[in-house]
Amino acid sequence: MCSQYYEYQLTLDKIIRRAAQLYPSVEVVYAPPSESIIRSNYAREWDRVQRLGSVLEELGVQSGEPGRFGSRVAVLDWNTIRYYELYFAVPMYGAVLHTVNVLLSPEDIIYTMLQAQDEVLFINEDFIPLARVASSLVKSIKKVVIMSDKAEHEEVSFDGVEVYWYEDLLRNAKPYNFPELNENVVAMMMFTSGTTGRPKGTYFTHRQLVLHAISVTLSITAPPISASIYDVAMPLVPMFHVHAWGLPYIATLTGIKQVYPGRFDWGHILRVINDEGVTIVNGVPTILYNLLTHPDSPKYDLGRLKFIVGGAALPRGLFEEAVKRGVTVIQGFGLTETAPVILLSVEKPNMRDWPMDRRRELSGLSAGLPLPFVDVRIVDEQDRDVPRDGKTMGELVVRAPWVIKEYLNDPEKTRRAWRNGWFHTDDIAVWDSEGYIQIMDRAKDVIKSGGEWISSTRLEDLISTHPGVGEVAVVGVPHPKWGERPIAIVVPKPGWSVTESDIRNHLMKYVEQGQIPKWWIPDKVIIMESELPKTSTGKIDKKILRDRISSLGV
Repeated sequence: MCSQYYEYQLTLDKIIRRAAQLYPSVEVVYAPPSESIIRSNYAREWDRVQRLGSVLEELGVQSGEPGRFGSRVAVLDWNTIRYYELYFAVPMYGAVLHTVNVLLSPEDIIYTMLQAQDEVLFINEDFIPLARVASSLVKSIKKVVIMSDKAEHEEVSFDGVEVYWYEDLLRNAKPYNFPELNENVVAMMMFTSGTTGRPKGTYFTHRQLVLHAISVTLSITAPPISASIYDVAMPLVPMFHVHAWGLPYIATLTGIKQVYPGRFDWGHILRVINDEGVTIVNGVPTILYNLLTHPDSPKYDLGRLKFIVGGAALPRGLFEEAVKRGVTVIQGFGLTETAPVILLSVEKPNMRDWPMDRRRELSGLSAGLPLPFVDVRIVDEQDRDVPRDGKTMGELVVRAPWVIKEYLNDPEKTRRAWRNGWFHTDDIAVWDSEGYIQIMDRAKDVIKSGGEWISSTRLEDLISTHPGVGEVAVVGVPHPKWGERPIAIVVPKPGWSVTESDIRNHLMKYVEQGQIPKWWIPDKVIIMESELPKTSTGKIDKKILRDRISSLGV
């Protein structure tokens, strides 16, 4: 073999270096709610990332290698430009970026930091009280770096921990020459939201994150997203949640303008979307609902907005409201364990002449097609493939280069997830003859009644089309004869009065049309005046709803 051969490594530095070289003046904007807008660009961000490398060296951060973690560097922050810089600098240094879910309970936050054994902590100044508690309990933490939007700051101290300020460190740092890393070095670590128990630890290598970014970038060039260099991206998935679905890396790879809104304030975000010409955002259905129903929303034209939705089933009623406002809705699907995107609802060439309503429904209500480099199956309980008839339900199983190898410190959960060489998602799905996949339910949420399955998400979808329904959730409750029966919980839209009979009569229309069987109609409809409980990532928390219903003796 020639001694001059260069074995190219798929590492994250290749993404931001390219952006700085080819698109140096393209903006990266930070527009927090209460402070002045910061207008940076890819050239300046590359310089700051290099300086941050020197900061990490000064802090004593250690690089890892394949099979051995580098220092764990934890971050507690909102969607800020500094978080964007850490997305690159920490992994490029060879350390592991632990994106801490700041919306978990304090107990679970401490649990995840103990599991990760974090050594350095970067925090938004909003989280100083939490960080002070964390540093007293997580003994591996030796240094804290505080990030602030303010020009000046007061002195802050932590018992037994060195404290620094982000901008002070960067101002005095020289550009760092990042090492050539092996692509299999671990780059990022995060924990699941823990809705069924303690959060589970996952981690991803440089190679996994780069391949994920390439695959999603290829997919979003297809209609209806048709992404190009002229788009403007704003991640509305929290940056602590599965790499903000990869959008910071994808947008940088594409070389498009990015906008970071800081802490989420929906009136402010609507204004920034308008002022900065944002065209691509992502988020769970709750985020789309917040954008459409905020009192300021009617002031703005959302007709150029492409909203990539995932994380939970999109109710049909919410989809229809978005279409009325001119929003293009594109549904995707994935898990924390899959980095996360594995499916995206893009069109095929043979659909170009379909009626627009049919094309909109396909992209907005189907979980979509597998991304490049993703293999999927839908299987029954014996791991046999179910027919592609659009109605036979089974479990979605997957293989892809960016699916986790294992859960952190949990070989038993790893063994259960990886069975017969496929990662089992615990999601119940159907697929059609075109290969489009529809997620029907989580395995834990599907309602097993009389030996048959009822899709809670399908019922939610139909109930949401009632004009007076703002939010809806359907859960299964124990039944002495049938095993489980569905219960619907409905929150009316402001100004509406909705009754149990209204919802039952509304569902009967779909029974008469043959869309659902009559026995699917919920045994009870509970009308709530307050919004439904949400998980830390904005999904409706059905575990809490089941507990509340159980306490009521329903």
